Amino acid sequence: MEKNSVLEMRHISKTFPGVKALQDVDFTLEKGEIHALMGENGAGKSTLIKVLTGVEEFETGEIRIDGIDHPIVNNSPQDAQNRGISTVYQEINLCPNLTVAENLFIGREPRKGGLIDWKAMNKRSAELLKELEIEADVTKTIDNYSIAIQQMIAIARAVDMSAKVLILDEPTSSLDDSEVEKLFVLMRRLKGEGVGIVFVTHFLEQVYAVCDKITVLRNGQLVGQFTTQELPRVQLVAKMMGKDFDDLAAIKDQSAAQKTYSEEDIVIKAVGLGKKGTVKPFDLVIHKGEVVGFTGLLGSGRSETVRVLYGADKPDHGTLQVKGEHLVARSPLMSMNRGMAYLPEDRKNEGIIADLSVRENMILALQAKRGMFRLLSRKQQEEYTDKYIEMLQIKTASRETPIKSLSGGNQQKVIIGRWLLTNPDFLILDEPTRGIDVGTKTEIQKLVVKLAKEGMAVVFISSEIEEMLRSCDRMVVMRDSMKVGELSGEEMNQTTIMSTIAGGQ
Repeated sequence: MEKNSVLEMRHISKTFPGVKALQDVDFTLEKGEIHALMGENGAGKSTLIKVLTGVEEFETGEIRIDGIDHPIVNNSPQDAQNRGISTVYQEINLCPNLTVAENLFIGREPRKGGLIDWKAMNKRSAELLKELEIEADVTKTIDNYSIAIQQMIAIARAVDMSAKVLILDEPTSSLDDSEVEKLFVLMRRLKGEGVGIVFVTHFLEQVYAVCDKITVLRNGQLVGQFTTQELPRVQLVAKMMGKDFDDLAAIKDQSAAQKTYSEEDIVIKAVGLGKKGTVKPFDLVIHKGEVVGFTGLLGSGRSETVRVLYGADKPDHGTLQVKGEHLVARSPLMSMNRGMAYLPEDRKNEGIIADLSVRENMILALQAKRGMFRLLSRKQQEEYTDKYIEMLQIKTASRETPIKSLSGGNQQKVIIGRWLLTNPDFLILDEPTRGIDVGTKTEIQKLVVKLAKEGMAVVFISSEIEEMLRSCDRMVVMRDSMKVGELSGEEMNQTTIMSTIAGGQ
């Protein structure tokens, strides 16, 4: 191994049925370095991490870790952990029914006379969270806390295992700006202590804020390793996509930014709609062919508001009209039958059914809408699936591939295809581009604008304000579970949005 390396992966190859996931890939991580692993969905990032951590076997190549004088093979994540490799995944792998302390020390509980020493475990857990400035009661179960807090607790657990190599796989996708900054402070501290950190993220600004080096993968191959300072953002995006990349600012037809609407164009009209303890009553009108963005900090009530609009959470205040007719949605199926479609934020638990194929996942909503006595024929299912695989450019070996084998971005496209197949008048997209690559993000943004041009009313939620400014005609600003503003035209800029979120009008 090179003198300062903590991890070296050389000539790594891995094949799945019909897909070369990794082809002769090299990766080097130095001690005390934060190293971004970048690439579009399907580039091979997740596979490289799974090979390193023993989740997947690799066919050729070798892995070396500092302190071990021969190549290693991790046969399980436990093997990797024992060798000082800790991973925090985007999809949080904590046990919701266990306490914070139990989650932090699961499998390595302190013992006294053969029994778990609860006092020592709770004390050490509280100290650990205090060190990392995470506010949580270690005796409460983990499901009492937001996704953001759970993410920080998962990171605390990895940090406490004396990791030489810490892999953070999209750790910031559920965190707000102040929590991201706390994480960065922690990452820099660990870097100062000599830990090598592999940082997988799709947020370019975060890469440039915290990373020393960048390794780019594309289609399972190594594009190159670069020093962050020497790689301009435009070049990074070009290397990830394999082509020169135009500025995304021109997605929306600016001449159509100021649209005018009539009473007949109203698709959704909410008056005093709300749910106690979730969303304060709000008024909202959404027109045919309009893209309305919901913005606000994490926990501001964006997702809760659209769940109430759709009927996924039953409102207890106000009224909702869909195309002029009152709707009291007692179930999502009622909303679906009225031409509404909803792509939820949590695609793992509310979106995909992992063991089913792309085809089976794609036709779910349409089949539910038609009912059990009007089953789609196999031929219809295949025709519909093939149409959307082509339209959305879904990368899959075949329509019968289990959806869990697809990258996150391609899974997201299948779910979008599922809802487009129901031919909705009103489409809610909650964080449709979270955790997916720049190229797929652009495709989804362009699709949103195209659907609106064809007359669909769309609600679009994203944590990235620039993305919404490119795609939306109007922005609804949320704060503390309350709608605090609506912006359009010239008001739709970063400064006005930030001041509205912060409380200035």
